[in-house]
Amino acid sequence: MQATEASPLLAPPLSSDPEVLKHELIYQRFSPSRKRFIVSLIAWAAVIPFLASGSFIPSIPEIARELETTGKVISLAVSVSLVTAGVGSLTWATYSGTYGRRAVYLRSLPCLCIGSLGVANSHGVPTLMFWRVVQAFGSSAGMSVGAGVIGDIYRLEERGQAMGIFFGASLFGPAIAPLCGGIATHYASWRHAQWALFVMGLFALVPVALWLPETLDPAVLDKNKDKRKGITFFQINPFRSLELLRSPNIMIVTLAGTATLLTDFVLMVPLAYTIGKQYNIDNEALIGAFFLPAGLGNIIGAPLAGRIADRTVVQWRKRRGGVWVPEDRLRAALWGAGCFVPLSVLLTGLTIKYVPGTPGIVLNLCWMFMNGIGVDITLTPSSSYFVDILHSRSAETMAASGSFRTLVIAFTTAGLLPLIDTIGVAATDTIFAIIAWIGFGLILLTIRYGDRMRAWVDVGYSTVRDN
Repeated sequence: MQATEASPLLAPPLSSDPEVLKHELIYQRFSPSRKRFIVSLIAWAAVIPFLASGSFIPSIPEIARELETTGKVISLAVSVSLVTAGVGSLTWATYSGTYGRRAVYLRSLPCLCIGSLGVANSHGVPTLMFWRVVQAFGSSAGMSVGAGVIGDIYRLEERGQAMGIFFGASLFGPAIAPLCGGIATHYASWRHAQWALFVMGLFALVPVALWLPETLDPAVLDKNKDKRKGITFFQINPFRSLELLRSPNIMIVTLAGTATLLTDFVLMVPLAYTIGKQYNIDNEALIGAFFLPAGLGNIIGAPLAGRIADRTVVQWRKRRGGVWVPEDRLRAALWGAGCFVPLSVLLTGLTIKYVPGTPGIVLNLCWMFMNGIGVDITLTPSSSYFVDILHSRSAETMAASGSFRTLVIAFTTAGLLPLIDTIGVAATDTIFAIIAWIGFGLILLTIRYGDRMRAWVDVGYSTVRDN
């Protein structure tokens, strides 16, 4: 089925079509309770990457002092790990579509554990950077492969809510990571947080090894098994997923998601040097506590966004007499992208500059919460949209989009502190609020012209028979 300007990507389900009925059986392999258990396992595996990155940020000043360097140098470890996570996500997603989801988890989680041990025992900047790379590579499978698992086991109409629950559970990591990292740094050592990550990695690896079934379509696995004959593990090109960015739909929604996620990093990464400096807070645990409202917003926003996205799809499908258009799911992201995200970062910059004392602290906590909700209301429907339009390559689509975002964010975060030092926090946050509003415009563009953009470049979009 070829997508055209005049027709939607997917027509209403044809229950008499044997191919449709055959594909429906894929979603009946696991009971609802088994599906929920699988989601809980992959969400736990996805928590750890956020813990690894989030717990590191409040520790930057202490690590810099211990390793006799500057905060700007140690902040590069955040950028380096983001770049690595982007490459790793592409690698694991490509292998997961070839070797299966379970096989990837059983290889990525040991890398995470080894990397965490290495970071905990680092006594110099080069070794710290190296082991952060290993750690980030091992942890990078969580979100992209997890989204692939969701696409494997949930039907289209259930996918948004399942994705929201997955994101909401996994984003428990950002809610507690900075606080835990801050407490460990202030009352013990930043190395204790890395040892904790090693233990948590083991607690993810063991249940996955014992209880996670293979969720990839058995027919796809058998087909790939024949293709793999004569091809070694290292001959598979992990960067082939990037070709999916040729799709205007995927690229534009990815740019919108990048603009949204940038605001989160703009608020969080330099927090010790913005809010901490302005309000004379040098306790790492207290600085880490400032991340809690954003994490709480993530936990609330993701399931809420998934439910709203599914409801939006159903409502607009009824309006069209049963015809389903993929871009309808993106309508659920408009409030987050157009209001919550840009206003939260703009108000944070203005509050830090103009509101001193306790009122300023309270207002900043509110804006952090607002940003957490807004980011998830924007990204959850976008992620479900990727799975909808390229169901057979859902993990690779998520990885391609995620790697692009992380590369942009990596270079941006590397220049954040110098930019703030040059033009101030209010001006910096204003710039990124404007960028977020541009992202909102890109989502509107996709909703309005998505059908035409799909007709420009065909990257193998899903049809009614395989979604």
